[in-house]
Amino acid sequence: MLTNIATISYSVAAVAYLFLSILLLTSWRGRLYGMMLAIACVCSALWAIALACQATWGYPTVYLSSFLEVLRNASWSAFLITLIGPFYQRTDNSLPPKIRSSVFVIAVFFVVYSALIFFIHTENPFAPGHSINSLSSIVGNVVMAIIGITLVEQFYRNAPAEQRWGIKFICLGVGSIFIYDFYFYSDALLFRHINEDIWATRGIVNAIVVPLIAVSAARNPHWAVGIAVSRNVIFYSATLFGTAVYLLVMAAVGYYLRFSGGSWGIVLQMTFLFGAVILLIGVLFSGTIRSWLKVFISKHFFSYNYDYREEWLRFTRTLSEGEAELRGRVIQALSQLVESPGGALWLKREELHFEQVAQWNVPIIKEIEKTNSSFCEFLEKKEWIIDLQEHETNPQKYNALSAPQWLSTIPDAWLVIPLIFHGELLGFVVLLKPRSKIKLNWEVSDLFKVAGNQAASYLAQDEATRALMVARQFESFNRMSTFVVHDLKNLIFQLSLLLSNSEKHKNNPEFQNDMIQTVDLSINKMKRLLEKLSNGGSQETLSQISLDQELQEIVESKVVFEPKPILELQDTNLTITANRSRFERVLGHLIQNAIEATPKDGQVWVRLKKIGKEIVIEIQDTGQGMSDKFIKERLFRPFESTKSAGMGIGVFESREYVQELGGRLEVTSTESIGTTFQIILKLQESH
Repeated sequence: MLTNIATISYSVAAVAYLFLSILLLTSWRGRLYGMMLAIACVCSALWAIALACQATWGYPTVYLSSFLEVLRNASWSAFLITLIGPFYQRTDNSLPPKIRSSVFVIAVFFVVYSALIFFIHTENPFAPGHSINSLSSIVGNVVMAIIGITLVEQFYRNAPAEQRWGIKFICLGVGSIFIYDFYFYSDALLFRHINEDIWATRGIVNAIVVPLIAVSAARNPHWAVGIAVSRNVIFYSATLFGTAVYLLVMAAVGYYLRFSGGSWGIVLQMTFLFGAVILLIGVLFSGTIRSWLKVFISKHFFSYNYDYREEWLRFTRTLSEGEAELRGRVIQALSQLVESPGGALWLKREELHFEQVAQWNVPIIKEIEKTNSSFCEFLEKKEWIIDLQEHETNPQKYNALSAPQWLSTIPDAWLVIPLIFHGELLGFVVLLKPRSKIKLNWEVSDLFKVAGNQAASYLAQDEATRALMVARQFESFNRMSTFVVHDLKNLIFQLSLLLSNSEKHKNNPEFQNDMIQTVDLSINKMKRLLEKLSNGGSQETLSQISLDQELQEIVESKVVFEPKPILELQDTNLTITANRSRFERVLGHLIQNAIEATPKDGQVWVRLKKIGKEIVIEIQDTGQGMSDKFIKERLFRPFESTKSAGMGIGVFESREYVQELGGRLEVTSTESIGTTFQIILKLQESH
């Protein structure tokens, strides 16, 4: 029964690969990638045919079927290497020597293993139900599976995100083939016995992935995939390959302990496996090991130590994002370039000294560094990265520079990186020794100089923003103070006028009543002014204001002035919702301006009326008037005034608050005739 299943399984795989091969060959137009893919499919078809025949009749011999399996794996590996090749091509379209060596080693392995098949096998080691007498046979197949998995992982990870749409299915399909082979031969290696069910299922697994390969072939008719170099590919590939080898060795040792440990065999095996897994997890999550591996890969596989695109993207992302404030992020961004575990930042303060403003895994340093010290002047003029260890052994290289004493209090201090902005030293960063030893060569130094300049620009912008916030706070305070002074000026003017008329009208009962009323209103205004200053920026209190009553009170408070304003209430029972103090100040200022701009024999009218769905408060005078140019260019500008003692903010504040209420302030004026101000607000009927 199992023989029939295996025959069907491998026959389906053979038909699927043959059909795909025909499609590829009929649509091939001389492209290298298409040719390599067609060869891989033909080899897979021949391999499946051989195993189907072997499952049915026991032929062909194991030598031929084993050789065809090696040929199949080699063809898929060659196809993947062909696609990966552009990753490492230099400007002259040649591959670096180390990459050529890696490809050469893989090729030699396949050739040597093919030869071993003919000289080592004395029986069929891969037939279902047979035990494996040749360890080299099974290990070789495990290694082929690991090579294939590594190549697939490297190909997919290194492909740009926008191009993975076209290759993800072939990576999934070919990767599944090698993963299943790794599982199949690892099981055989562990138990030294071929599992018949796994072997029979192998053909179906290979047939299932054919549609995935066909989809990618349709999406990439010419396989012209542009791929860029990425150090992460090598890093993750090396990690994956090392993990696979470690697991393989771990399984072999566990197998040995189980069958050679007697009654303690299982206990020893489980203890060893548990300890080995814990050790593997610890190594994979070790920052020191990761740092060492990255440095090792950069040194031995690449012409330059850094993937500048990736480093710059990470550097900029760290500066721009994160929960820590910018100063802390600057330290972290620079530390990541050399895998440093910590550092500290010093910034200039008021052109006098540098002080520590942020630290990461570094003790707080309270000492300051004068801006005119030899240390700071050296950093600013030379813009050098100072290697403190090199400075200690060879100070002449740094012009016999004397390092500050406080630097010796930082354990494992390594580099001092100046932060230059527009030719001036904005600050400097001290980094700790990296987890893996790195030599400060020209490449590291240049990278730090560029990164330091970029970090300095971010810090300068941050400092400017902080200064702007302080300036805005002062501006807000000054603006509020200006309004307060303006209100006080009006009150003083009103009380002064009252005092100047007291000698002439002090025995007049009507004047006495007006005087008491004016003083009372002035006191109430000053109380509200003090309350506003005490509340600071607290939210304003809104209330319902009856306009006819409010206008009557304001007009009555102006009776001591000449000309006395005349109130005309054309409509009553009109209310609005506003801050009483601010709205009263708006009305009082506009009426006061009209009085001051009008001669004593002139007239000032204050009218309240309703036009449609709008309330109109009109203040008209027969004063000197204003020109159109003055109205357009100066009237509503703060700190612009025609009065010798004026602040120039009354009309500006009035318009601002009227607009806050959703209304508008309009003005019409004719020189030597008079001026009319209109406050137009939305109607709100009183209840």
